[in-house]
Amino acid sequence: MFQEASIPMQETDVLIIGGGPAGYVTAIRAGQLGQTVTLVDRSGVGGTCLNHGCIPSKALIDAADDVHSIRNVEDRGIEADVSVDFARLVQWKDRVVRRLTKGVEKLCKANDVTLRKGTAQLVAEHRAEVWEDGNGDTETIAFDHAIVATGSRPIELPGFSFDDEPILNAKAALDLDAIPDELAVVGAGYIGMELSTMFAKLGVDVTVVEMLDAPLPRYSDDLTQPVRKRAEKLGLSFQFGRVATDWERIDNGQIRIATEPARNETNEDAVEWLTADKALIAIGRNPVSDTAGIDALGVECDENGFVETDELGRTNIDQIFAVGDVAGEPMLAHEGSAAGVVAAETIAGAAPDPVRTVPSVVFTDPEIGSVGLTETQAREQGYEPTTGEFPFRASGRALTSGERTGFVRLVADAESGTVLGGQIVGPEASELTAEIGLTVEQELTLSDIVSTVHAHPTLSEAIMEAADCALGHPIHTLDR
Repeated sequence: MFQEASIPMQETDVLIIGGGPAGYVTAIRAGQLGQTVTLVDRSGVGGTCLNHGCIPSKALIDAADDVHSIRNVEDRGIEADVSVDFARLVQWKDRVVRRLTKGVEKLCKANDVTLRKGTAQLVAEHRAEVWEDGNGDTETIAFDHAIVATGSRPIELPGFSFDDEPILNAKAALDLDAIPDELAVVGAGYIGMELSTMFAKLGVDVTVVEMLDAPLPRYSDDLTQPVRKRAEKLGLSFQFGRVATDWERIDNGQIRIATEPARNETNEDAVEWLTADKALIAIGRNPVSDTAGIDALGVECDENGFVETDELGRTNIDQIFAVGDVAGEPMLAHEGSAAGVVAAETIAGAAPDPVRTVPSVVFTDPEIGSVGLTETQAREQGYEPTTGEFPFRASGRALTSGERTGFVRLVADAESGTVLGGQIVGPEASELTAEIGLTVEQELTLSDIVSTVHAHPTLSEAIMEAADCALGHPIHTLDR
């Protein structure tokens, strides 16, 4: 164990800076492998995902789905009135979060992880200083290895400071005391679209401003079109090809937002004004790579501030690793957790496989799930792909649940039948993607999927049917 004898300090095998999904999973795995572990986070374990993002948003999205379902089941002979006490809904969401954070704390302690609440900064290649915000006390920790898992922060739009009460980031939007009557959302990426849909289902008049020409630009049109159509049916208004440039308060307590064409080649005055009670800014997230002292140590970052690592999470300084959002795309909690396990096992002397297959999901209505290669990506990588699609309108389970929109697509190598990827838009896409991910990770074939008996009636049958279609012998593809 490294230490400077002249300076009294705490010692640990592994120091982890950041307590989100990447950090706490790394800590638990390192503890299981017999390492002494110290985990430092400013606000305790959980990070943005558990405390302010993934979990609270999905709690409210699920509640909004319930509200919408109750209000729209007349065709099944069910009629009901429903009201929403948003403050109580937020309190319930907070209880869910507290239960999960306490569970994470127990798991850390059960694996002998020492938890420190405070800000940690690397001051030497084997030493860090930790201090609690508002407290002058400083603790020095000597370590063999350090893992930076400081996550990311929402990007502020120039002129739209999150310090101004009507201007919201995702965290503030999920903590409102009451839902607004009118909400402007700037950004139609996954955060903007998930929260826009949630608020629309709760009765909010939502307008989305997006500089590009369509929502969810990382996904193909055939996956996003069902989401856009459903959103418009819910009452969402879109302003595509426009950017928000300024805002001001108006006499009735509302605000108005100036928008302009994203590509104003004529330089003409084309300002339009959008009125709302609040504005949610959801234009992306930046890595938090400026708080842990890595620049002073010479840890290399790319031009966007992401820490550069190899496939095992190691930076250019051998004993310093980085995992999670701070280490770059994909900025997904589950990827950060998986990368953290790889880093912990590497430090412990194991020989882990690098993370290969990472699903991405969007909790819109309908949901989107994607894993592995698309058909275009497969061709670009030299494969001759074959594809199979199965529409949910032909799924008995989808019809019984009232969700017939969307499809499952499988992409496979035509010669070997090995499944290379898959895309889903439709009910429970976030859950169904896991089966395709397992198939890709284990290099299984279309025939392997078909020969696996799927329970009936279930949504997962759609994956088996898509495989049948790719093999050329579809069974249940009647146009319903």
